[in-house]
Amino acid sequence: MKVINNHLTTADHHHSPSHLLRSIPTAAQFFSQEGFSAVLPEKLVTGNWNVYRSIRSPLNLVSRFRDHPEITTLHDNFVRSVETFRDYKYLGTRIRDDGTVGDYKWITFGEAGTARSAIGSAFISHGIPKDSCIGLYFINRPEWILVDHACSAYSYISVPLYDTLGPDAVKYIVNHAAVQVIFSVSETLNSLLSILSEIPTVRLIVVVGGIEDQIPSLPSSTGVQVITYSKLLNQGRSNLQPFRPPKPDDIATICYTSGTTGTPKGAVLTHGSFIANVAGTTIDENFSPADVYISYLPLAHIYERVNQIMLAHFGVAVGFYQGDHLKLLDDLAALRPTIFCSVPRVYNRIYAGILNAVKTSGGLRERLFNVAYNAKRQAMINGKNPSPFWDKLVFNKIKAKLGGRVRLMVSGASPLSPDILEFLRICFGGRVAEGYGMTETTCTITVMNEGDELTGHVGSPNPACEIKLVDVPEMNYTSDDKPYPRGEICVRGPIIFQGYYKDEAQTREVIDEERWLHTGDIGTWLPGGRLKIIDRKKNIFKLSQGEYIAPEKIENAYAKCKFIAQCFVYGDSLNSSLVAVVSVEHDVLKEWAASQGIKYNNLAQLCNDPKAKAAVLADMDACGREAQASYSF
Repeated sequence: MKVINNHLTTADHHHSPSHLLRSIPTAAQFFSQEGFSAVLPEKLVTGNWNVYRSIRSPLNLVSRFRDHPEITTLHDNFVRSVETFRDYKYLGTRIRDDGTVGDYKWITFGEAGTARSAIGSAFISHGIPKDSCIGLYFINRPEWILVDHACSAYSYISVPLYDTLGPDAVKYIVNHAAVQVIFSVSETLNSLLSILSEIPTVRLIVVVGGIEDQIPSLPSSTGVQVITYSKLLNQGRSNLQPFRPPKPDDIATICYTSGTTGTPKGAVLTHGSFIANVAGTTIDENFSPADVYISYLPLAHIYERVNQIMLAHFGVAVGFYQGDHLKLLDDLAALRPTIFCSVPRVYNRIYAGILNAVKTSGGLRERLFNVAYNAKRQAMINGKNPSPFWDKLVFNKIKAKLGGRVRLMVSGASPLSPDILEFLRICFGGRVAEGYGMTETTCTITVMNEGDELTGHVGSPNPACEIKLVDVPEMNYTSDDKPYPRGEICVRGPIIFQGYYKDEAQTREVIDEERWLHTGDIGTWLPGGRLKIIDRKKNIFKLSQGEYIAPEKIENAYAKCKFIAQCFVYGDSLNSSLVAVVSVEHDVLKEWAASQGIKYNNLAQLCNDPKAKAAVLADMDACGREAQASYSF
C-alpha cells in the first residue's frame, strides 16, 4: 500500500481521475546513479552497494545488439553484414600476388561471403569433422578474416597461432587443441614441416599466398596433405555445402595466452560472449561504411579480434598493413583511416616522435607549437571548442601523419599515460578513448565514455558486465579506503569466458562459485563511476630493504623516453636495487648518433658507445624524475 500510495497525487477538483497517478523513478529502489555508472547491492536482500554497472543499462546486462536481437552468433552477425553491405568494400590489401606494393585493392562484403562459403565447404570435402580446431599461423591479411568467418559459418573452432610464441609453444597448442587444419604462409611453412612428426592431429596444411608448383609434396605415409589456399577455394566452390550454424553457447575460438610462466593457457570463448561484448561496447557508437580502419594489431590477440567483429557489424572497410611496422606510416598515408586502434607503446612512439620533431625544427616553430598547444589545451579545459586556426596553422600537419582523417583513437592492452592521452587529443583533434579488458572477458571490461574529458582512468563498465572490487588485505587495499574504495577487480556477465581449455584447476583459480572472474588487477573507483587501474595483485616483489615494488609503474614511466622502445624491470628480495632491460628505439638512437657525429658499423656497436649509453640513461633519469619514479639500476 505504501508503494502504491507513493504513486498517487492528492485529488482535488482540478484533477480528473486519469491524473491521479504520477510517475516516480522506481528504478532508484534498485540502484543509485554515480555519473557514468550505476551502483547496486551485490545481493538484493543483504550486502553492500558495491557492484557497478553501466548507467546505459543498469538493470539488465546487455547480451545482444539492441537493434538486432536476432544476432546471437558470429555467423548471424556476418550473414547480416553480407546482406546489408553486400556491394560495399570490406577487406583491402596493398600486397600484390607478385609481392609488390601498390594502391589498396578491395573485396566487397558479398565477395567475402562467397569465399567464406567456399572455405567451409572445402573443410567438409576434406572430411574435417564439425567442431574441429582450425589453426591460423600467419599475420594479418584478408585470408585470416575469411577463414575465421568460415569457421563460424560451419561450426569449426578457430585457434590463432603466432610465431612470437616460438616453435615449442606452437607445437604445444596444436597438440593441446588437437588442431586438424593449419593455415600457414610460406615463411612459417618450413617450421611447421620440421615438427610435422610431433603434431599427429594435423591432416591438412593450407599455404596462403603459396604458388602451386612450389608446394612440397609429402609422402602419403605422413597422412598430411599440403595445398595452396587458391586450390582450397576451388575445391570448395565446386562442391558448395549448406551452412552448419553454431549455437550461442558453442565455442567460437580457443585463444591461447602466452602468460609469464609455464605453458600457454587456452581461453575458451563462445559465440555468445563475443556478441555480448561487442553489443555492449558499441551500444552508443555510430560507425558506418564511410569509416575506414587499418588492421595491424595482431589478430591472434583478443583486442584486434573483437575489433574485427565490430567492424563487420557496422560495414566498416578494413585495410591491412604490409606486414612491416616500419612501413606503417606509409600504409596510413595510403589508406587514410578514420578509426585507429593501438597500444600505449605505439602512442608513446608517436608522442616522442612529435616532440622530437618539434624540438629539432628550430626556435620559432617550437615556440609556435607550444603557443598553439597551450591555447588549445586551455580551451579544452574550459569546456570550449578550440579555435580551428591552430589546426590549420600547426596540427593538420601532425594529423597528416596518420592519414589526416582519424576521428577516433582507442588505446588498450596496458595503461596509457594521462598526459600522452591529453597530448593525442590536442594534436589529433578527434576522440581519444582508453579501455581495459582481457582475453578472459572476451576483451572490453571498461571504456571511456564519449564526452568524458577526464584522463587517468579506463572508463566505466561495458554494459555487458558488472564489476566489483574485492579487498586484498595483504596489500592494504580495502573497500573502506579513503578517499575511494580499492581492491581486486572482479567481473561477471555474459562476456566471461567458459574457462581454460582442459584445465579445471586454473579455471577455478580465477572464476569463483558465483561466476565472478578475478582479474588480478587492483583498481579504485573515481568520482563519476570511473575505474582506475592502480596495481597488479601478483606482479609485485619486495627488495632486500623491505620495499615493495610494482614494476609496471616504473616501466610505464620509462616507456615515455624517446630512446626506449620497450623496458622490462625486475628485482628480488636478495638485492636492494632493480634491473632494467631496455630495448632502444633504433631510428631515434641512429638520428641522435648522426647529430653527434658518432661513427659505428652496426647497432650493437652504437649501443655499446659510452656516449650513447650516457644519453639513454640521462633521458631515463629525466623521465623518472618527472614521474617521481626514479630508482637505482
